[in-house]
Amino acid sequence: MTRNCLFLGTALLVVGMPARAGAVYSFQTVIDPGDTAFTQLLGINDGGTIAGYFGDGTIVDNNGFTLVLPNTFTPENYPGSVQTQVVGINGAGETVGFYIDGGGVTHGFTDVGNTFTTVDDPLTTTLTQLLGINAIGEAAGYYTDGAGNFNPFTWESGTFTPIAVPGFVSAQATGVNNAGNVVGFNMTSMTASDGFLDVGGAFTMLDFPGSTFTQALGINNVGQVVGDYIDGSGGMHGFVYNIATQTFQSIDDPNGIGTTTINGLNDNGQLVGFYVDGNENTDGFVGTAVPEPGTLALAGTALLLAMARIRRKRLSRRQCL
Repeated sequence: MTRNCLFLGTALLVVGMPARAGAVYSFQTVIDPGDTAFTQLLGINDGGTIAGYFGDGTIVDNNGFTLVLPNTFTPENYPGSVQTQVVGINGAGETVGFYIDGGGVTHGFTDVGNTFTTVDDPLTTTLTQLLGINAIGEAAGYYTDGAGNFNPFTWESGTFTPIAVPGFVSAQATGVNNAGNVVGFNMTSMTASDGFLDVGGAFTMLDFPGSTFTQALGINNVGQVVGDYIDGSGGMHGFVYNIATQTFQSIDDPNGIGTTTINGLNDNGQLVGFYVDGNENTDGFVGTAVPEPGTLALAGTALLLAMARIRRKRLSRRQCL
């Protein structure tokens, strides 16, 4: 009986074995009814709750929301603000983002249990944004200095920690995971950008092969980074970067090939972002990793083997006792 039980466990283990390096994704378009021409999805937690906003900021003001699929939108706007974007969300549903006040100043914010707190870097009076948050409430963001350059930082409980990016010109910190690893990008010119991964002060520059413009925009807790890059023809594509193998996978929503940005991901293989469709509308999307046919076939074979062992166990149960 012991042998049969061990074999059954091995068969179930085979079901979960990865069969490929690059994942295949199914895509779902998401459009907020508040503005059918402009929706961006920017962050997603492991429970599947999504952070984002609708409105292009000109015709329709930015309006933040959280979303539970398929279409439960909950408005989230900083009280008294003119415009709000909700950008990052953690497992507890705590969010970060930024808002514009009546005087045109951009402030970062946190929302913890529907209690909003303004976060302004003490070195600026015009622009601070928070773009990602981890499980302990540590946020990643940036501020704009007097010269108009971006300056990246992490923030936790009122304390700002600058990030010294190698070759710094104008950089943003865009995401932070539970280990405190930070991602972002450094713009060395208006047309050139390097993504970066900061692990305890050790930096890895993330440049999609053949591209001179790469932005790292999100990081999860299982070794993946997402973002976007521009190809030689000027097309924008999303990517997933595997930290362990140091490899990139280019990803486009099939409705927005060459116009796709991936802004966030969770630990379950779900991606969120946006693309520009054929009508020049900006549409949000959710990408979900799906098993390839070979994986399904392997799972079926493993299940059949397990069932066969169970049948043999029943036939010979007197010998197992």
